[in-house]
Amino acid sequence: MYLLGYDLGSSSVKASLVDSETGEVLAADFFPKKEMEIKAVKAGWAEQDPEMWWDNLKQATGAIMTASKINPKEIAAIGISYQMHGLVLVDRELRVIRDAIIWCDSRAVPYGEKAFMETGGEQCLSHLLNSPGNFTLSKLAWVKENEPENYAKIKYYMLPGDYIALRMTGKPCTTASGLSEGIAWDFMENAPAMFLYDYFGFSMDMIPEIVPVFGLQGTLSAAIANELGLAEGIPITYRAGDQPNNALSLNVLNPGEIAATAGTSGVVYGVNDDVKYDPLSRVNSFAHVNHTLEQTRVGVLLCINGAAILNAWIRNNVAPEGITYAEMNELAKDIPIGSEGISIIPFGNGAERVLSNDEPGCSIHGISFPLHGKAHLIRAAQEGIAFSFKYGMDIMNSMGIETKTIRAGHANLFLSPIFRQTLSDITGATIELYNTDGSIGAARGAGIGAGIYKNAEEAFSTLKIILTVTPEKENEKASLEAYERWRRRVNY
Repeated sequence: MYLLGYDLGSSSVKASLVDSETGEVLAADFFPKKEMEIKAVKAGWAEQDPEMWWDNLKQATGAIMTASKINPKEIAAIGISYQMHGLVLVDRELRVIRDAIIWCDSRAVPYGEKAFMETGGEQCLSHLLNSPGNFTLSKLAWVKENEPENYAKIKYYMLPGDYIALRMTGKPCTTASGLSEGIAWDFMENAPAMFLYDYFGFSMDMIPEIVPVFGLQGTLSAAIANELGLAEGIPITYRAGDQPNNALSLNVLNPGEIAATAGTSGVVYGVNDDVKYDPLSRVNSFAHVNHTLEQTRVGVLLCINGAAILNAWIRNNVAPEGITYAEMNELAKDIPIGSEGISIIPFGNGAERVLSNDEPGCSIHGISFPLHGKAHLIRAAQEGIAFSFKYGMDIMNSMGIETKTIRAGHANLFLSPIFRQTLSDITGATIELYNTDGSIGAARGAGIGAGIYKNAEEAFSTLKIILTVTPEKENEKASLEAYERWRRRVNY
C-alpha cells in the first residue's frame, strides 16, 4: 500500500511515493527543472498561473509512476502541501479568473494595515492573532478595489492547495488551518472571522466548504485519474500549507517543538499550546494541523523572505562563474566568524513581516577594499541569513516558545556547514537534520487522514536523524559579537 504526497512550491512541484509500511520513498521527482516563472509586472508584485502548477504536477506524477512501476490502484491516499497565503479565484464554472497572487506579493500591505486600524488592533489580535497584513483576505481586497470586473466573477476564493484539490476532485473546499493562514479564522469564535469579511464587504458564500485537515476531502475523478495516470477514486485525506506541513514532516506537533526551513525564504515554526500573539505581528500565529477546539495547537511562524535567495544571488553575481553551492562553502570555510567585519542584511525579497512589513532592501556593511574578497561576502551572506533567524527567534522566545532543539530537512541552506553551525552557535540550539521534505510529509499526512496510521507517532516511526549540529562553546563570543554588530546595522 502506497501514499502519494505533493508539495506545491513557488519554485517547483514535487511528488513523492511512500511505502506506508516501511516509510521508504519509492520514487520522488520535481518539475520544472528550472524555477517556475514568477510574474512581477510591478515592483512588489508576484503572480503565477495555476495552470503552470497543474502542468508541473502532471509531469512529476508521470515521472514517479514510471520510475516506481507500481499499480496505481495500490495508492491508498493523497496528501497536498502548498505555498501559503496565495489567492486563487474561480468562477461559477470553477475556472480560474486570473493569475494567482502568491505569498511574496506585497501589494496588499496597505489594505491589511487599514483594516487593522479601522476594525481595531485589539480585536484583530485577540480574534485573528495577527494583523490582516499582506495575507490572503487583504489580497482579495486589492482585487475588489482594483479589478472590479474580475471580482464580480468570483464564486470562491481559494488557497493554492485548495485549487489543486479542486482540480483533482471537482469539489471546492478548504480547511480551518487554511483559513487561519489567510488571517480569516476567528480563534475566539472557532469560525470564519465574520467581522473581517463584513469590514471588507465580502460575502461569506465565497468561502468553500470547510473540511478537516485530516480526513476525507474528496476523491480523484475519473477524468483527472486518466489525465494523471492514476486510479479513479483515490481519496485526498490531508491538506496543509507548506510550513505547517513542514512541521508535520518533522513530527513537530507539540508545544516547545521547533521546525525550520531555509529555502528561497527562511522559516522557523514553533508550536504553542496557548492562544498568544505578537502585538506587532512580526511573527504570525496560525491554527496548526492538529489544532482543535479541545486541543490548542497554534503554530507560530517566523518568515524571512530574503533567505537562500540571497545565497543564490551571491552565487550568480559575486562568486566565481559556474561555482556550485558546495564549492562556495569550501571557498568561505577559512574566513573567520564575523567575516572580518562585514555584515549583510538579507532583506531584499519584498516586505518583511519581522520588520513590520517594511521593505528596506538588502544592504552590505563594513567592506574594506584592501581586506575583503568574494569569500568574505559568501560567508557574510550566510551569517546574515542566520542572524535574521536569530532576530525573529528572539521575538518567538518572548512569546514563550523556547528554541532548545531545531528540526529541519537536510536540504537547501541546511546543507551548508557555515549556515547551520552559525545558527546553532548564536541560538544555543541543537539542530537535528532529517531525510524528509514537504512531499514526503504530505504523503505521511495522507496516511494519518486515511486511518492507515493510528496516530502521528506511528506515521513517523521511520523518521531518522541523519545529522546533529551542536553549539560550539569556543565560537560563542565571536558569533554573538558578529550578531550584535549585524543587529545594530539593521536599518528599518
